[in-house]
This record gives sequence, structure tokens and C-alpha cells, in this order.
Amino acid sequence: MTAFTQICQKHDLLYPVRQWLESIEIHNPKLAHFLCKLVPSQCPFERDVVLFGRKLFHIPAMCKLNPLYEQVVTLRFKALCYLADECGEDVTAYC
Repeated sequence: MTAFTQICQKHDLLYPVRQWLESIEIHNPKLAHFLCKLVPSQCPFERDVVLFGRKLFHIPAMCKLNPLYEQVVTLRFKALCYLADECGEDVTAYC
């Protein structure tokens, strides 16, 4: 473990949660389906506001402001891979 990693761990209050989310392994189809339904494939807040066919403004994706975004998206990816690779299911419905 590098000194930089140790410093980051001391100042990152969410580090234990990040580590826990990253350590989760998917071995249950029900859990995998639940995660794929729970975590959206793309940010649900990103929108173009259109009035009478003209784009008034764009609301940017705010998901990356979530401090656990990368870990949650990785968990969803693990669930998709489990369903496709281990269970042989078609996961296109979740994409």
C-alpha cells in the first residue's frame, strides 16, 4: 500500500463503504436481477428540455456527483456479467 493510498483512506469517510461495495461478489440470480433493475443503465437525470420542437436547455448528468457512482456502476456490471456468463441469460433488456 502506497503512502498516497494511506493518506486517501484517512481523509475519505466513504472509503469503508467503497471497499465493501467493491468486494461484493454476485453468486445469486435473484440478487443480480435486483441490482440490474435497481441501478439504471444511464443517468436518469440527464435531459434536454424541449418546447415546441426547440431545445431550450440541457440538464447535465449529475450521477458522477455521487461519491459512490463508480462502485455502484461496477456492481451493476458484475451482476450483468454474472447473468450473461454464469446463467446464460440474455441481458439486453437491462441495456
